[in-house]
Amino acid sequence: MSEFQQVVQEGKKKIVSGVKRILLILFALAILGSAGYFWVCSWTYSEGTRAGTLTKISSKGVVFKTWEGQLNLGGFQQSAAEGVVGNIWEFSVRKREVFEKLQNFEGKQVKLYYKERYKAMPWQGDTNYFVVNVEEVK
Repeated sequence: MSEFQQVVQEGKKKIVSGVKRILLILFALAILGSAGYFWVCSWTYSEGTRAGTLTKISSKGVVFKTWEGQLNLGGFQQSAAEGVVGNIWEFSVRKREVFEKLQNFEGKQVKLYYKERYKAMPWQGDTNYFVVNVEEVK
């Protein structure tokens, strides 16, 4: 093998090594970015209570089955930017025991305790509002 061919072979090895290093760095950045995104999305943005008549609670979804509900707030109409269309507030439920309690209160006046997340993942629910507890208003 001539000296020229050896230089070419070494150059090829350096290029392949550099490309591998760049791909490894990009892959690590993608993993860290994804983990950071999921971590930030899991933060609680706000929490509180809402009261009204529970009009709907159901299990829905094609790929991811989630529990979704609607609460009729009554009173005046609020903005759609707040997650309220008309007087109906839509929410998601993550725990089976809360979903089962809600089924017993359908059509009744309830007070819902919720947490709002920055972003809900498709397997968590359709809304950013997650009901964590419910009690009947008498």
